[in-house]
Amino acid sequence: QVQLVESGGGLVQAGGSLRLSCAASGRSIAIYVMGWFRQAPGKEREFVATINWSDRSTYYADSVKARFTISRDNAKNMVYLQMNRLKPEDTAVYFCAGREASGLGSQARQYDYWGQGTQVTVSS
Repeated sequence: QVQLVESGGGLVQAGGSLRLSCAASGRSIAIYVMGWFRQAPGKEREFVATINWSDRSTYYADSVKARFTISRDNAKNMVYLQMNRLKPEDTAVYFCAGREASGLGSQARQYDYWGQGTQVTVSS
């Protein structure tokens, strides 16, 4: 089993930056694909970014491409999401997720482990 805990959320003005962190405990995250999802009030959970455990290949939602960067440090059991040029529409609860498979996944149902989420609020 893997436990995931997100941190780093907060309130930021539009155009600003935040860095989210996800700490994993339990089994090493070295064998997992890791991802970030977000959920705004009244909306479904949506994919943000994912990273492969071995070659660190990545995939992003079009809405965040070129603004957000996902990275991981397997030695520290950490996954990060650097968010730049934030927009009010980025406001949501952000979730870290882990997948017991080798392929990148953009669907929430493809992930096996979830954190409790961290709130990101972008003011205009």
